[in-house]
Amino acid sequence: MADSRNAALAAWMAEVGMSARELTDAVNHAIRDLTGRLGATSERTVFRWLSGENRWPQERQRRALEAISGRTVADLGFVPRGKRTTSPVPPAAPSEDTVHRRRFVGAATAAVAVPLIASRPQSVGTSDVVRLRDSVEALVAIDAERGGHTALERAALAGADEALGLQRRSTTQRVRQRLFSLAADFTATAAWSLIDARQLDAAGKHLDRALTLAGMAQDSDMAMQVWNLRAMLARQQKDHGMAVAAAQAAQATPIARQSPLHASLAHARTAIGLANSGDRRGALRSLGRAEDAMGKVDTTEPRPIWIAFYGPAELYSLTATVRDVVGDPAEAEAAAYRALAALPQTYRRNRAHTTVRLALAQLHQGDVEPACASSADVFTIMSGDPLPGRLRQLLGTFHRDLITLAPPRIAHEWADRYRTEWSPA
Repeated sequence: MADSRNAALAAWMAEVGMSARELTDAVNHAIRDLTGRLGATSERTVFRWLSGENRWPQERQRRALEAISGRTVADLGFVPRGKRTTSPVPPAAPSEDTVHRRRFVGAATAAVAVPLIASRPQSVGTSDVVRLRDSVEALVAIDAERGGHTALERAALAGADEALGLQRRSTTQRVRQRLFSLAADFTATAAWSLIDARQLDAAGKHLDRALTLAGMAQDSDMAMQVWNLRAMLARQQKDHGMAVAAAQAAQATPIARQSPLHASLAHARTAIGLANSGDRRGALRSLGRAEDAMGKVDTTEPRPIWIAFYGPAELYSLTATVRDVVGDPAEAEAAAYRALAALPQTYRRNRAHTTVRLALAQLHQGDVEPACASSADVFTIMSGDPLPGRLRQLLGTFHRDLITLAPPRIAHEWADRYRTEWSPA
């Protein structure tokens, strides 16, 4: 029956990009890790799980599924046969991938990185890909909450090294390519962490390596990520011509031609580069293309973790930047308010960044007191963590404009009040 399908399992497989054949391989390798013998699960068995024909896998398969996904079998949509619930599967010991994620979080939040894996089985398969993808997701979550920092960079580079080490032992071409793709993702994450921390020279070297790895993976999505970050790096370096060229390279990737979401981001990044280059008409034209593409995005489709931040809220935030740079501060203020209303609370760094854009738009309209009040909110939003270098630089821009546009007393008071929490980058 149609309503008996296991929608939860199908949704998880779609989320991680796993086919039935790949899940079969992952389950059999996880069973080997648990028992010492390769499992005998067939692809037909996976299809029976998806159809709902088999609602309760064997115990070894259940444990393997939990080890692969990091979720309980109940979360994956499985239910015991009949009413026999008196013999539940005993809780499994913490799986290796769970330990791996904890170590990644520890490496990203502590002063030094720690070894990721003490030992691994000799055979490499899809379960390793899933485990490493979970670790990328953990690092992206830390970045959204706290912003870029060197410990996050070290953890990301350690992940890239592990992915490349596993690639040398992988058994299939598809797994090798996915491990190259993960290495590119980790390396790009390291680069972004340094861009956000304003350590720009090392960030460029990471991006060069990430683009090479994306090419080896034949992964257009990863190539798009690298060009997007290259545009952001060039903007931080005030090389606006390079920023436009990198954004246009992002537009030219196959994924941007296929995906309205990727196309929208590439056009928005182009708009920022053109605005900073003094091309008002071109900037607004690119911004319009970004908005048109966003209107075509299917919000129900799963998306890569690196671009999960991008949606209407982030587009509003980038609109605020473009509009302020081209001399439309009232429109910039309105866009910033829209962005703040739509941004999820978990995107703390992005919220702080947009709040500074709001303060700048207010200041550029001569609304000094509201601008100072908005800028003060940044320190509340980021309370408990150091301000990332990119955010400190933007606050430096606000302070310089405050000196130019406001009475000297107000600028001095602002600097004196927040000196302990902020210093110009």
